[in-house]
Amino acid sequence: MTVLSDAPSAPAAPGRATVSHRAPRRPISAERIAAGLTLVALLMIGILAVNEVGISIPAMVQSWGNAENFMARVGGLSFPEPADLAWLIALTVGLVLVGTLLAAVLSVPIAYLAASNTTPGNGWRAAARFLGVLTRALPDVVLAMAFVLMFSLGTLPGILAIGIHSIGMISKMFADAIEQIDEGPRLAIRAAGGSKMQEFASGIVPQVLPSWVATVLHRNDINLRGSVVLGYVGVAGLGLEMSYAFKSLNYGKGLGIALVIFILCVAMEIVSSLVRGAMLGHQRQTRSWIDRIIHPRLRGSSSGSTSARPAWAASPQTAVRRPWTAERVRNTSGIIVAVLVVIGSVVVSQINWLDFFTFWAKLPEVAAKFWPPSFGSYEASAMIAAMRDTIAIALAATVLTLLPSLILGSLAAGNVAPGPGARGVARFLLVGIRGIPELILAIVLVVITGLGAQAGVIALAIGGIGLLGKLIADSLEEVDRGPERALRAVGATRLQTYTSATVPQGMQALIGHSFYMLDTNIRAATILGIVGGGGVGYYLLNASQGSRYETVTAIVLMILVTVLVVEGLAMWMRKVFR
Repeated sequence: MTVLSDAPSAPAAPGRATVSHRAPRRPISAERIAAGLTLVALLMIGILAVNEVGISIPAMVQSWGNAENFMARVGGLSFPEPADLAWLIALTVGLVLVGTLLAAVLSVPIAYLAASNTTPGNGWRAAARFLGVLTRALPDVVLAMAFVLMFSLGTLPGILAIGIHSIGMISKMFADAIEQIDEGPRLAIRAAGGSKMQEFASGIVPQVLPSWVATVLHRNDINLRGSVVLGYVGVAGLGLEMSYAFKSLNYGKGLGIALVIFILCVAMEIVSSLVRGAMLGHQRQTRSWIDRIIHPRLRGSSSGSTSARPAWAASPQTAVRRPWTAERVRNTSGIIVAVLVVIGSVVVSQINWLDFFTFWAKLPEVAAKFWPPSFGSYEASAMIAAMRDTIAIALAATVLTLLPSLILGSLAAGNVAPGPGARGVARFLLVGIRGIPELILAIVLVVITGLGAQAGVIALAIGGIGLLGKLIADSLEEVDRGPERALRAVGATRLQTYTSATVPQGMQALIGHSFYMLDTNIRAATILGIVGGGGVGYYLLNASQGSRYETVTAIVLMILVTVLVVEGLAMWMRKVFR
């Protein structure tokens, strides 16, 4: 009987029997057991939360009459005038692009301070990480409320709200990418006497740029869907027009604008794929089903393949006289187009630049409205119970999202899917689900099921499948293929390979993505409360409409504490299961 061992064994002497021993198993640490029990406890609490919400398919079928009445009132979809619709689309895309780029620029120094291998000290790292968590915990709709008080009505409050809120995710992903670099180039630059700036520009940026580009594009897609919510606090664009339509009970126009937003989200996904293909070439970030359609040359490419060195790079003299090949013309044209798009976005946004010089006078007055925090006329017990309901909604939605996301995400991974067709269908479904803003889902579900937590949970669960499924698919495609090939070589089935090699390697990422989903759902559940989805969002809406901004601050602080706890649990889990 042959016993396999990971460690290489010395050759046996002639005539001597070879005895192979398994390496003794490492004992499971108490911390690992505690982490496992915590995961089980969270899962059980989530299941209890699902039961408490009382989602009933038969009840939803019985309430289908509400949907029929709603559709009868809608009559048919209607849209703004073509010129007005084109302007609203341009305005929405412009403010989202400018806000995302603002966040990307501000996230670079924060990520540099937050990364363990570049930070000047632990104090700087803790401060940068806290700043990232803080901006992630502040709902963009609350930021927009504050900026509407300080700046003129228009796109600027939305741009700043999107930009500051997005710093949390972008800086975190940027910092994680910096921590995973190969330290060799950076240390070589330091040994040659290079400055910190030279180390960063030449030793770090070239390695992390592909990941950074993918992160910014992904965040831009999220911000486009999130811009719908900002319309409910007065930010110009499609969201504002849709809020006017629903408030005036013009459901046909409201749903027509919702359809436009959905198409716009899918179109943004296609544009993002084009940008990834142009900038990243054969990088692993170009994996979506749209990438396979737009960039068919990537189907057979592997992430480790490298192209031959071009002739013009043979010496500095030839590099100076680099020829204008078709590829260089295409890349240069792409850069010019990108610059023009950014300039056009700034122009379309119609930013009142004088506001940056005048808002300082309003700052003390606005700060006094938000501070000190107070529950006002609400009892503390009622607010804590509402926050508990929000956490229950987020947990229930996360639990309902896990299994469908794992199935769809696995089928969307090239190393798991039974064929290109199944993978393409799974990717198509994930993109389609991601294109529907959760707020629109919640509005439709509230009409069908009535006010309460049920609509919020279902909306978050459906919306979460698109995001979590994509993250799972990407993580499973990034696992080491060696163990998979070894199992297939000894006759293992596809299912055995998946359960014994693919999932165990991706487990750390799966846990991290699940906590990220919970984090996202807590903030999203707060926003969905604005349209009757239950939880603390109801109080947030009443407080904002009544200009009781000190109560808004108290609610945001509760959200911040909750997000900090989730972030701490996620960091602990990643460390334990590393």
